[in-house]
Amino acid sequence: MRNRPLFGPGGNSESFYAEGFKATLQAPGWVAARGLGAYEYQAGNGLTAPIATLAKIGAKAREHDISMSLHAPYYISLSGVDPEKRLKSIDYITRSLEAAEALGADTIVVHTGSAAKISREEAMALAADTLEQTLDTVGDRFPGISIGLETMGKRNQLGTLEEVLTLCRISPRFVPVVDFGHLNAREQGRFFAADDYRAVFAAIAESAGEEVARNLHCHFSRIEYTDAGEKRHVTFADTAWGPDFAPLAQVIAADGLTPRIICESAGTMAEDAAYMQALTEQALGRLN
Repeated sequence: MRNRPLFGPGGNSESFYAEGFKATLQAPGWVAARGLGAYEYQAGNGLTAPIATLAKIGAKAREHDISMSLHAPYYISLSGVDPEKRLKSIDYITRSLEAAEALGADTIVVHTGSAAKISREEAMALAADTLEQTLDTVGDRFPGISIGLETMGKRNQLGTLEEVLTLCRISPRFVPVVDFGHLNAREQGRFFAADDYRAVFAAIAESAGEEVARNLHCHFSRIEYTDAGEKRHVTFADTAWGPDFAPLAQVIAADGLTPRIICESAGTMAEDAAYMQALTEQALGRLN
C-alpha cells in the first residue's frame, strides 16, 4: 500500500529530448531528478523493445525508486466481433504482461474496446468473454501485475466508469484505470468541483473496495472534445478545456487518498505532472 500520492509522465516529454536525452533507459533518472515518482511506459503503438532492454529500464526505475506501469497497445479490442481479432488481443495482453514483468511494472493499462457497430450490451458481453479467456490463458503467471481497464473518451467506445467497474468485477486481477480527462470529454464536462471527483472514488470503493479506490491508478490531462467526445489531448496551459486538477488535489488531501496519477498532456507530461504534485502537496500542507 502506498503512503503518498505518486505523479509522473506517460512517456517522454518534449523537454526530455530537448535536453539531449534520447533513450527511455534514461527516463527514470530524468523523472526522479524532477522529484516525480512514477512513469508509464508507452507501448500504445506496439511492443517493439526487446525484453532485455525493458529489463534494463526496470533496473533503472528501481535504482531511482520510480513506480512503473505500462500502456498496452491501442489496437487491443476486447469487444471485437471477429473472434480472431479478439484472440490476437489476448496475445497482445499476454505480451504486455511479459513486458511489464521485465519493467518491474505493477499495472498494464488496456483499452476496453468499441461499441460503434454493435449495441453496448453486445460489446460488454464480448469484452467480458475476452477477459475471461485472458484469465484462462494467463493463469497464475505474472503475479502482482494488475490488468487495468481504462475509462475512455469517445462516446462510441466502451469505457464509462460503470462499464469498467462491471468488467472489473469478473476478477480481482482486473482493476479500474480512471482517465479523468476521458470521462470529462465523453460527458461534455463532468468535473468542476471536489464532489464531482469524490463521486468517482465512492463508486469505485463500493464496487471494487476501499483499497482499490484509495490506491487508484489514474490518468489526467486536459482534453479537447466535440459532441462525439474526445478530440485531442492538450496541455495544462490550454485552460479552455478541462478538467481542472485543483479540486482533485483537495479531495486527495482531505480524504487521505494515495493514487498514482500519470499525466498524458500533449508534450508536457512531466511538467504538468510536477504541477499536479505541487498542488497536491500544497493541499496537504494546508491540512497540517
